[in-house]
Amino acid sequence: MPLAPAQPRSRTGAYAALLAGLIALAVILAALVLQYGFGYAPCPLCLQQRWPYYIGAPVAILLGLFGGNLPPKVMAALLVLLAALFAYGAALGVYQAGAEWNFWLGPSDCSAGNSGANPSDVGGLLDAINTSTVVSCTNPRLRILGVSLAGWNAVVMAVLVVVTLHGAWRTAKAR
Repeated sequence: MPLAPAQPRSRTGAYAALLAGLIALAVILAALVLQYGFGYAPCPLCLQQRWPYYIGAPVAILLGLFGGNLPPKVMAALLVLLAALFAYGAALGVYQAGAEWNFWLGPSDCSAGNSGANPSDVGGLLDAINTSTVVSCTNPRLRILGVSLAGWNAVVMAVLVVVTLHGAWRTAKAR
């Protein structure tokens, strides 16, 4: 009777991480295209919402590509940490979307210029003031299907939380 080949460790966690990483990468690339390609300047809270993508996308992709041989407990723990990071991003999105809909107040210091100018004289300062765009965290410039980008961020981040927690659960169960 031939011996059955050794079964590889469950790849469910790795697949979940890779899926989450690719979704996060697509979203952050879309945000950068909106900013640099179409001139949608982000507010400070929008920039803060990007950090879970900047951290989570590469970590998730690396975990998806190379984490399949990790011990299941380690893989599950890393996926739970990713889920916590994405949950933080979802909370930021909910906070900003709620402020946009006037459910609560947004941050008092949430405006910024996007000129990037660093004037060295008074004339340069006036030019920088005249060319800068003030972006409010509570006034969305773009809505897609009636939902602001902050609202969509909350939705995408919630999906990423579900994907990573499902991967963690399946990985822990596969022990």
